[in-house]
Amino acid sequence: QVQLVESGGGSGQPGGSLRLSCAHSGSMDGRYWMAWFRQVPGKEREGVAAIAQDGRTKFADFVKGRFTVSRQRDNNTMYLQMSGLNVEDTAMYYCAANPPISILQVLSMDAYKLWGQGTQVAVSS
Repeated sequence: QVQLVESGGGSGQPGGSLRLSCAHSGSMDGRYWMAWFRQVPGKEREGVAAIAQDGRTKFADFVKGRFTVSRQRDNNTMYLQMSGLNVEDTAMYYCAANPPISILQVLSMDAYKLWGQGTQVAVSS
């Protein structure tokens, strides 16, 4: 059974940093793209950042310059380095994985079928 597991969530302060991890247990093809999404109650799940096996990345405008995404050389683990946190970053953060898709779709929730259970990030003073 393929699994996708997030970790690293917790509490942060405005201006602080957190690093999230996502581990994928399936085949390489199934994680060609890996992505981070976030969701707060009553809001749509929104794409945060995505990274392909070949290193291509895509970021949502609201995290550009603050967050970075990377993955291990073996491509089974993805990281989201969150810096310059603000209270609006408070959300449940989900990891997703997908076979090769267009870069135009990699921050679209509907493009993904494999999801982790989420890890909570809470930013407050």
